[in-house]
Amino acid sequence: MSASVKSLLSTLTGRGPHRVLRGNLAIAGQPGVVCTPESGLNLPAVAFGHGWLTGVAQYRGLLEHLASWGIVAAAPDTERGPIPSHLGLAADLLTTLDICTGVRLGDGAISVHPERLALVGHGMGAGAAAIAAAQRRVAAVAALFPAPTAPSTETLAPDLDVPALILAGATDITSVSSNAIPLATAWGGRAILRAIDGASHNGIIEGRRVLSAVGAGKHEPKTARTTRAMLAGYLLATLAGDKAYRSFADPEETIPHTKVIDPDAPREEEPPKLKVGQLAALLRR
Repeated sequence: MSASVKSLLSTLTGRGPHRVLRGNLAIAGQPGVVCTPESGLNLPAVAFGHGWLTGVAQYRGLLEHLASWGIVAAAPDTERGPIPSHLGLAADLLTTLDICTGVRLGDGAISVHPERLALVGHGMGAGAAAIAAAQRRVAAVAALFPAPTAPSTETLAPDLDVPALILAGATDITSVSSNAIPLATAWGGRAILRAIDGASHNGIIEGRRVLSAVGAGKHEPKTARTTRAMLAGYLLATLAGDKAYRSFADPEETIPHTKVIDPDAPREEEPPKLKVGQLAALLRR
């Protein structure tokens, strides 16, 4: 690991140099929000898909962070119920990209380059981003702590030849709530799978959440900071073409607080978990 990579990661953890503007996508007919730098022409842009039982309010810091680094970040605020349509969210992501490229944002001082687009998502939103990428070619995809969806993204991934960043939590990358490894294995293009030290799949969600009452989905500030920095660096390298950040799109690069995972490497199977009755029987022996 070079000192420059460590320094860049530290820099990307904080806000970028741009003042951030926030707008309402509903003005263009799509419920959701858009965050942009104060000005800039031919900017890169991402459409972001939220996770299960969340909305865009739980990702405000992430969206504003990207905008502060010169990236337009827009997110549809749909499919928030307990039985969401992943296909519906994918369609809304594509509509969001259309708005970003077809509407002059702000006071006319902001525009998006039609070839500098990415689809990004968290949890089920990561799956929706992959589903959307199967319908329209973009420059990059970023799947943050991806979760299984219907249709299965693993069946679509072999036909996706765009570069992808897949981030997962080191604590639950092999759990049933994560399909990061099979998604990376199936991805047709160049996919980088990184596990974030000490992170869980719901750690980037901000504020209070429906499931937080039962101890699930608690915010992890360190996970959120590392994820924002990794995502911003990857998008600056792939969308903006900024060579200063190319290390974040290099699977051979060592980046603090993360570990590159080889999805094809053999893995030891976890021993089966004992049920309560089985454990009691063992204790009686």
